Amino acid sequence: MIPVAGQTVLSAQGMRAAEQAMFDAGIEPTALMQRAGEAVAQAVARLAAGRPVLILCGPGNNGGDGYVAAATLKRLGVPVRIAATGEPKSDNAIWARDLWAGPVERLEDAEAAPILVDALFGIGLSRALDAATTTGLSRLAQSASLRMALDLPSGVGSDDGRLFGDVPRFDVTLALGAVKPAHLLQPAAAIMGAVRLLDIGVSAEGHMRVLDKPSLPEPDALSHKYSRGLVAIVAGSMSGASELAATAAARAGAGYVLHLSDHAEKAGASPHAIVRRNFSPDALMDDRIGAIVVGPGLGRDDGARAKLGAAMGSGRPLVIDGDALRLIDVEGLRAHIGPKILTPHGGEFAHLFGEADGAKPDLTRQAAKRSGAVVVHKGADTVIAAPDGRTILCPEANAWLSTAGTGDVLAGAIGAMLAAGLDPMDAAAAGVWLHGQAARRCGRAFIADDLADALSAVRG
Repeated sequence: MIPVAGQTVLSAQGMRAAEQAMFDAGIEPTALMQRAGEAVAQAVARLAAGRPVLILCGPGNNGGDGYVAAATLKRLGVPVRIAATGEPKSDNAIWARDLWAGPVERLEDAEAAPILVDALFGIGLSRALDAATTTGLSRLAQSASLRMALDLPSGVGSDDGRLFGDVPRFDVTLALGAVKPAHLLQPAAAIMGAVRLLDIGVSAEGHMRVLDKPSLPEPDALSHKYSRGLVAIVAGSMSGASELAATAAARAGAGYVLHLSDHAEKAGASPHAIVRRNFSPDALMDDRIGAIVVGPGLGRDDGARAKLGAAMGSGRPLVIDGDALRLIDVEGLRAHIGPKILTPHGGEFAHLFGEADGAKPDLTRQAAKRSGAVVVHKGADTVIAAPDGRTILCPEANAWLSTAGTGDVLAGAIGAMLAAGLDPMDAAAAGVWLHGQAARRCGRAFIADDLADALSAVRG
């Protein structure tokens, strides 16, 4: 069982293409099903620890994997039973059913077992399960002490993370061959439990991957404050937001943080390591600036528009957040020739790019291409996309991040990574990773100030 961090993510179509490539290379479909079922059996045997197992098999290839897993578990001496929705329908599933010499119970009549394995339906599902199947699955899941899903819990949309009806929560989901978008997209991700990848020999290649620990910039003996990155924070009417962004940039590793406001002479806020000066367009033309963060607490009046215009006109790398996302338009974004990163939450994303139906990775990728910017589409299932199509799906975020100011902290952290010289996509990913790790360190009921301060500990 392989942790999913850094792994390639494949859509249902991409997974089918990867499997077809194996078949074209001479691998028989039944041989791939054998690999999958045996890998599942090994994982289940390890987690079951000798307790009785009940595998629920559907009519297709997901069910076929379940039959192979059951036959393998039986050979391993694990007490195992099968309950099914009916007879298998695909040729491969029929082949797999013949490997199982024991009885097959009706799902509606099956008695519960301590270990439940859902092998009813996998990728490609686009509708809710029928009432009898939903009732049976829910009943057996409620009675199990450990609930495991084979590839995906039944009733989940593989590519968009939709839930088709009432789907039970699982403790472990075993991804076969590749991670699927639903393993990381909400609301499906919330019911997956721990997701682990099983290697079945599929060559998973694509433009999507799971967020992984980044290679963070580190100072050396020759480093100085400017080489580590100068981040300029453009302040507005709500100074607390820009102060949070500035603190986060410093705590994330920037060598110099410049807070530009209309009343710098009155500033007495800490940390005192942050340099505070009065805003002017000329202040943004300093060649030593590695990134400008504009938007946190900026406001939406004419003064805010003028500041955003000055940031856009500077040509410096930009992190555009908060209010600035309400002031800019897509055409204006494309006019900025420098690197740029947008950090919208759902409402800001819809305002900037319009309301649209579709999977979050697809929408984010389209937005990145349209704007010419790396887009960090924030949420419990943050998605990062670059104009060239590279996409990163992020694990479920700490729910306590749902408090004021945490987005300002993220903007500052990303600004520090961008100023340090990272490629915009890498800077965005590094900032999101640091933000998530800081939230984990903070635990529960933290505030954004705690989150910003925790970035130093994460860097340590």
